Amino acid sequence: MTIYHLLLSFTLAAGLLTITPGLDTALVLRTAAVEGSRRAMLAAVGICFGLLTWGLAASVGLGALLAASQVAYWALRMAGACYLIFLGMKMLLRKHQSASPMSDSASPPVPVNHVSASAPRWFVRGLLTNLLNPKVGVFYVTFLPQFIPAGVAVIRFSMLLAAIHATEGILWFCLLTLATRPLSLWLRRPHVAQTLDRATGTVLVGFGLGLVLDNRR
Repeated sequence: MTIYHLLLSFTLAAGLLTITPGLDTALVLRTAAVEGSRRAMLAAVGICFGLLTWGLAASVGLGALLAASQVAYWALRMAGACYLIFLGMKMLLRKHQSASPMSDSASPPVPVNHVSASAPRWFVRGLLTNLLNPKVGVFYVTFLPQFIPAGVAVIRFSMLLAAIHATEGILWFCLLTLATRPLSLWLRRPHVAQTLDRATGTVLVGFGLGLVLDNRR
């Protein structure tokens, strides 16, 4: 198979993986709906930067070490689980300002009473959500080599594949963020925002508990 066909095959496979609903999609959608497009895209950039980091780690052998070492895998799995449960519980316990009962029903919705985190912190949240998931690292170790032809510079080609995956991720997250724009006023109503926080918090806690309970590699 030629390099062109390998790149095309990887692009299609990574694209299907990108649009599959999961933790990253839930985080970006919730952020776009409740805290705005800018914070959502910062989280998206953090997630995609995590993909590039895992691509580099896999190419230099760190991912292989993670796949082979029970202790390293367990430690990263527990760190990721704790972080996801912590982040999810913060969303579950967050309070939003309620609309005044005397307010005119035609008036604009009451905005969320505060922004939970500074904008740059959303980049860190997206990054850590990705980096602290050991299954992403193991996936890269097993997935990328299938698309690396003989005779190429492994690190460069691995980073190219990771860059393709990250680019697809950014494009997908842009579409998700744009999709929330027409509904932005409704989505930011306090009761709607709280429902989204609870739903996303439940997803995060669920993923965290999944990491704790799942002993499969």
